[in-house]
Amino acid sequence: MNLLHLSHLQRTYNHHSTHPVKAFKDISFDVNAGEYIAIMGESGAGKSTLLNIIATLEKASAGEILLNGQDLNALSVDQAARYRREHLGFIFQHFNLLSSLSNRDNIYLPLVLAKTPVEEMEKRLQPLVTSLGIHELLDRYPAEISGGQQQGIAISRALITHPDLLLADEPTGALDSNTSNEILDLFEKVNQNGQTIIMVTHSAAAASRAKRTLFIKDGRIYHELFRGENSFKKYQEEISKTMMTLTNGGEQ
Repeated sequence: MNLLHLSHLQRTYNHHSTHPVKAFKDISFDVNAGEYIAIMGESGAGKSTLLNIIATLEKASAGEILLNGQDLNALSVDQAARYRREHLGFIFQHFNLLSSLSNRDNIYLPLVLAKTPVEEMEKRLQPLVTSLGIHELLDRYPAEISGGQQQGIAISRALITHPDLLLADEPTGALDSNTSNEILDLFEKVNQNGQTIIMVTHSAAAASRAKRTLFIKDGRIYHELFRGENSFKKYQEEISKTMMTLTNGGEQ
């Protein structure tokens, strides 16, 4: 089932100036429910801008973007804020946890903002505690746990709203390789449970965990790869080769 549809998406800054800046020129792709997609490209290619548009934090300058049939460009600021809260989950490089709240309350935060009853919050937390193994962390504070554990709490916070789409911006960028692998294992687990994920990353190792990888160059989708039956190692080699070709300006 098609979940997300992007057609000829453009994003231009300083549109009316004599020197407009195009973050990207023509982005088109579809995402089916249950997919796990990585987005890669050189710095400045527009990856994070694209994620911000999908997240309704920015609007496209032209083109169409539909999530479950909803035209995201048509949402007002207030409508977009509500839509994010009800349909999207976010995971960031630096976790964005509130130090004054316990880990449990950090996870509950989006539901608190939505005025969800306490009984429903507790009900939603229990499967996350089981699947992500965070029981011993709940009554501690972010400063009392490791970076990988903090990211685990951030993932729980993103999933507790039952989002249609989980958006991750460099989720392993602040972690060492061993901890990154633990977080990527969690991503695979939640994807196997049916969660749709779009992840922006510079890491070929992280991208190799996704089922499909999109590469952005010169404001367009330059190439895409599918993991298929490949091992993580083989898929990572293909991703690295494509990135090298992209960086060197060659043709795929």
